[in-house]
Amino acid sequence: MLHFELVTPERLVRSEDVHMVVVPGTEGDFGVLEGHAPLMSTIRDGNLEIYKTGATTPETIRIEGGFAEVNERGLTVLAEKAE
Repeated sequence: MLHFELVTPERLVRSEDVHMVVVPGTEGDFGVLEGHAPLMSTIRDGNLEIYKTGATTPETIRIEGGFAEVNERGLTVLAEKAE
């Protein structure tokens, strides 16, 4: 499982283990699974798609601006806003 955290300046919105997250990068959407290569990207306003398991319909969270970082610990999305 992929460890995923969504953080805004005000609070930690989400911290959980998931199957996959699709992030709205400024140069296009990208999916992150466990074991993804290290990556840092700016993000555009859009929807994060969070897949709890491989065969589920994703949960969607609207985000605005920020950065996404993938490292050996998982995916961290630092968003200006999350709804």
